[in-house]
Amino acid sequence: MPLCPILNRMDTNPENGELGLLRSIRHRANQFQGRGGVRLGIGDDCALLRPRPGEELAVTTDLSLAGRHFRLDWHPAEAVGHRTLARGLSDLAAMGARPVAAFLSLGVPRDLTLAGAGSPSWVDRFLNGFFDLANACKTPLAGGDLAESPLALADIVLVGAVPRGRALLRSRARPGDLLYVTGSLGGAAAGLALLAQNGEKPGRAAPPMNARNEFPELLRPHFYPQPRIAQGEWLRRRRLATAALDVSDGLSTDLAHLCQESGVTAVVEADWLPRAEAASLAQALHGGEDYEILFTARPNARIPGLISGVAVTRIGRIEDHAPGKPLVSLATGCTIEPLPAQGWEHFSHEG
Repeated sequence: MPLCPILNRMDTNPENGELGLLRSIRHRANQFQGRGGVRLGIGDDCALLRPRPGEELAVTTDLSLAGRHFRLDWHPAEAVGHRTLARGLSDLAAMGARPVAAFLSLGVPRDLTLAGAGSPSWVDRFLNGFFDLANACKTPLAGGDLAESPLALADIVLVGAVPRGRALLRSRARPGDLLYVTGSLGGAAAGLALLAQNGEKPGRAAPPMNARNEFPELLRPHFYPQPRIAQGEWLRRRRLATAALDVSDGLSTDLAHLCQESGVTAVVEADWLPRAEAASLAQALHGGEDYEILFTARPNARIPGLISGVAVTRIGRIEDHAPGKPLVSLATGCTIEPLPAQGWEHFSHEG
């Protein structure tokens, strides 16, 4: 799949317009040629992928829209590029898959492709963030599409590979399993709240500045979440996780998904939750975009406190399903109450 010339009204000067942008993307993407399982990348009508013998492919897609998933006046372009790729990589991580290839479709207004005096364009900075993470996670860009659009949007397709029959699934948790999570929770939600607090003050722009490192450290989990590829592969190789998924919509919502798919219920211990700095309990329970791995394991499984340098915390247990029993409950001291799914769900929130 080539990056196709569709920006009909853009400057077609080979150095300044669409053709120059395509040339730049292809040059940067070709540095990954031959990695991950990409036999043929950008330049033909389709990419050719070649998984290793005995592997099956895992495919996921995520759409990022300006005004919904990011704001041009709040989020640095580098962070938008990073987050676009991180969303899909996190899905692969949750299934224990290794990244094989990425496909990026990017639609932007013309002004976001124009460089300023001595400064790169928004698109160039977006690609800086995208390729920084792609390089760190050994994920080649094998194709995509470009279009002029009245709204900035980025659609990512990720292809991963996993040994046949060994993918981590949501549907295999069993009563008696223990519940774990990598990293910490609520950091992305706390960062978003900080952005909103500053952005809503009259006469003040929300942080950060334009440069990647010029923002409060509390915003890093929101701007630059780290997909847990190494941790997912570790769990899959050692066959320790019975079920897994990533925390993208919020713990309360994502855990409910796992329980529904497995036909079980879960109890979360409030005091055990690994809360990020400045995150409230509500943000740890319901805030999305942490992109940590939530997984279950048998009680006799030896789960280490660190996997590839990232903390792993036991946060609860899996129980039998029974009529009238809530899917997810929260234990606070001696009190156990239902924990409704209050994370993100499209079409159910206002504006």
